Amino acid sequence: MIVLFTDYGVAGPYIGQVESVLYQYAPEAKVINLIADAPKNNPKYASYLLAALPGSFPEGTIFFCVVDPGVGNYVSAPVVLLVDGMWVRITAYSTR
Repeated sequence: MIVLFTDYGVAGPYIGQVESVLYQYAPEAKVINLIADAPKNNPKYASYLLAALPGSFPEGTIFFCVVDPGVGNYVSAPVVLLVDGMWVRITAYSTR
C-alpha cells in the first residue's frame, strides 16, 4: 500500500500525475490519496498531522509525503525512513 500525503490541493493535475507514475512502477500497489490539502507551505504543521495518522495502516505501508515550503525556491532531495515497520518517503527542501 502506498499512501499519499501532500499539500498539492484537490484541484489540478498533481495527484493524478503522481498516481500515474506510481502505476507505471507498481501497477499492483493500492494507492490511497489520504491528504492532498496538508497545511500548505508549512512542513512543521504538516509533520504534526502526519505523525498522528500512521497507526491505522498495516506494516509495510509506504508513505509518499510532499509539503512544499515555497514553490520554486528550493532544491529537493528525497528522504526515505523506515518508521515502526512503515516506509516514509519525504521530499525535503532547502532554500537556494
